[in-house]
Amino acid sequence: MTIDEDLAPQPVAATLPGLVPGTGDDGLPRPDAPLAVVTGVTGYVGGRLVPELLAAGYRVRALARNPDRLRSRPWFDQVDVVRADASDPEQIEPALRDAHVAYYLIHALGTGSSFADRDRRTATTFARAARAADVGRIVYLGGLTPEDEELSPHLASRAEVGQILLDSGVPTTVLRAAVILGSGSASFEMMRYLTERLPAMTVPRWVDNRIQPIAVRDVLRYLVGAAAMPPDVNRAFDIGGPDVLTYRDMMQRYAHVAGLPRRVIVGVGVLTPRLSSLWVSLVTPVPGGLARPLVESLVHEVVCTEHDIAAHVPDPPGGLVGFERAVLLALHRVQEAAVTTRWSSASVAGAPSDPLPSDPDWAGGSLYVDERRVQVDASPAALWRVIEAVGGERGWYSWALAWRVRGLVDRVVGGPGLRRGRRDPGRLLVDDTVDFWRVEALEPGRLLRLRAEMRLPGLAWLELRVEPEQGAAPLTDADWTRAPVVFSQRALFHPRGLAGQVYWWSVAPFHGVVFGGMQRNIARAAERADRAMIRRTPTSPVPPKPQADD
Repeated sequence: MTIDEDLAPQPVAATLPGLVPGTGDDGLPRPDAPLAVVTGVTGYVGGRLVPELLAAGYRVRALARNPDRLRSRPWFDQVDVVRADASDPEQIEPALRDAHVAYYLIHALGTGSSFADRDRRTATTFARAARAADVGRIVYLGGLTPEDEELSPHLASRAEVGQILLDSGVPTTVLRAAVILGSGSASFEMMRYLTERLPAMTVPRWVDNRIQPIAVRDVLRYLVGAAAMPPDVNRAFDIGGPDVLTYRDMMQRYAHVAGLPRRVIVGVGVLTPRLSSLWVSLVTPVPGGLARPLVESLVHEVVCTEHDIAAHVPDPPGGLVGFERAVLLALHRVQEAAVTTRWSSASVAGAPSDPLPSDPDWAGGSLYVDERRVQVDASPAALWRVIEAVGGERGWYSWALAWRVRGLVDRVVGGPGLRRGRRDPGRLLVDDTVDFWRVEALEPGRLLRLRAEMRLPGLAWLELRVEPEQGAAPLTDADWTRAPVVFSQRALFHPRGLAGQVYWWSVAPFHGVVFGGMQRNIARAAERADRAMIRRTPTSPVPPKPQADD
């Protein structure tokens, strides 16, 4: 696959001369550069916007309710990370002080039926705090909405939030986009999996509604460029790519770019948005809670009615990215494992966020532990490579049917299930999702701790460690090739009420098969990987796929 040079990775600031401050000789923002405050930095767009702002020469303050979730981001040491909840006026107002521009990239999409109320309250709090902190400009990424139509709850909430910010008294830019095309976006992955997995499909009639999608590269360019708008600009702008298509056209064009046969797509009128979202959640990694508002938005025709944004952020020299080129770039990112953020980067509604208690005599109640240790005739490097690649397409190294059934049950009750997969097939960062787990702690070469986000009557963790053999000195970086090594595996569960107690004791009899099999197969895979490492260069080994448990 070839990628046009203008689609190769490069900062969007390269096409915004005169609009951005520019960096110093060291490639970093100057000490007196304008300050950009970014909310939603753990989300899909926010996580990509931060490095673009740095490359444009802005100082960046990243706001997060849990800053520890950002520690593994490559830009962490280049920004001012502040703990702040946008819905808490006592936290958000001081966090916004001295801001030349504040990016509002927060929404409660997929968090349940009360998401609109939550969006309204948070936006109102943020708007008041921005005015009190004398913020220079607010920039908000909203949804493209049709005129004179009853909007879906999702689009109506996006429009309401935009208006709240426009009425804040702070100059505000609202960018209204339809489907965002980019590796890891929920809209792109929904289209991708529907097209790849279903050569023939029955679909709702809304597949023939017109849509004006936009590449995430162009969205980021508009977001960065909007920071330079003059103070008298306070309005919404439609933003879209150069192509206006139906969803049917988008799936067929995706199939063409991906080298798939033309799809058979039959539209019917009996599939409601609710039924459609359930169908989408079964076929794609996108869970029903997120799929439904996305599907409801597709009921409308969403096409730009103006292109006034070009007066403030001119089109790039080569023009905006077209649909097929956007898909080509996104697929390249997926195949090269270069997906920097995904829709799953944001936390799941209702998912536990409490870290594993560190006190062995924890006073928070029962903490059940299933702990297993085994000596592995492999180096720490080989064992770690297998551990870090667990989940996703590679699976969980034990009773595959049990994991699939558990994932299906989780999706039925509203959890993420197994289909979220991984952002990268071989490398993890803190806060990455791995199927229905999230990376809570990561010490490369030593520890991987996963926190469960599946629906459970309690809190659960899975901890995988690389340790020295009994009596040996602690492992150091110099021991990367030393064998043997010990693989320590712990499953921990803090039950919530009687239901939690019943759950633990009902699944405990299966731990020997599930967790015991997982430990044995990971150990064997590490030993095979170690033998492969001896025959190959140190940088080339890839963990072998799991074999069936004996």
